[in-house]
Amino acid sequence: MVPKVSFLIVFILVLLPFFCYGTKPKSFEFLQQLQGCHKGENVQGLHDLKQYLKKFGYSNYPQFSNLTHEDDDNFDEFLESAIKTYQLNYHLKATGNLDSETVKTMMKPRCGVPDIINGTTSMRSGKEHHHNHDGIHTISHYSFFQGSPRWPASKDHLTYAFLPGASVEVLSPICASAFAKWSSVTHFSFEEILDYNTADIKIGVYSGDHGDGTSNSFDGRGGILAHAFAPTDGRFHYDGDELWANGPLAGYYDLETVALHEIGHVLGLEHSSVEGAIMFPSIQDGVRKELHDDDVQGIHALYGI
Repeated sequence: MVPKVSFLIVFILVLLPFFCYGTKPKSFEFLQQLQGCHKGENVQGLHDLKQYLKKFGYSNYPQFSNLTHEDDDNFDEFLESAIKTYQLNYHLKATGNLDSETVKTMMKPRCGVPDIINGTTSMRSGKEHHHNHDGIHTISHYSFFQGSPRWPASKDHLTYAFLPGASVEVLSPICASAFAKWSSVTHFSFEEILDYNTADIKIGVYSGDHGDGTSNSFDGRGGILAHAFAPTDGRFHYDGDELWANGPLAGYYDLETVALHEIGHVLGLEHSSVEGAIMFPSIQDGVRKELHDDDVQGIHALYGI
């Protein structure tokens, strides 16, 4: 019998030619040098932080509509407010300063879908959903895209296909497992087909700017791991610059965990503030996650299951 570790090593050797493109600095490492910054300072690199917050929706929040210095290095009141909003979303102390916990959280690799879309966030505690099951009171923090887009009631069988050249022999069984897990808690069934152009869900592996718009470009290793689009767009993309593995392995990201998260977006779920939920924005290396009650409650609420 081949030891499990040996299998993982062989798997990675097979996977690396498809998913890795040399050694690059981690995308969010610039944040380390900004730790300790606060309002009133001018520090080189703060403009990169402003772009980070803009990318994930924080400088598009309504109160920042007059932001005119997003490309400078001034720590102004708008940046402070954006950081406070980020801290509230991630259950951090809302100081508005770049304390160590905030920087540590910001540096974690994550999904590329913004936390705030068109000024709306449902990650914060003000958007809690209360449930009573058999006399037990629970609180969920799932959220939906603006307008709660979903697949039409007549579309409960969704097809998916892989972009030609996307290491289908590796991704096919992994994604099939992820789709099966979503199928088990929803009314959806999923089927892999060969015709990429006609599939409802299109899965690809890309690097850098791949035609999804500047805000959706991938950014090299250790930053954005993947992204997907709300119904009924159906696009789901992995970042080919990351280190990927099938299963939990230190230094590598689990393909199935990321697939579960992005399929959640494809079905209509936005991010959750529950760290154990598959729809939590950040994803750790060396970890495999499964669907959480928060995810199941969210998809049930969206589709009235």
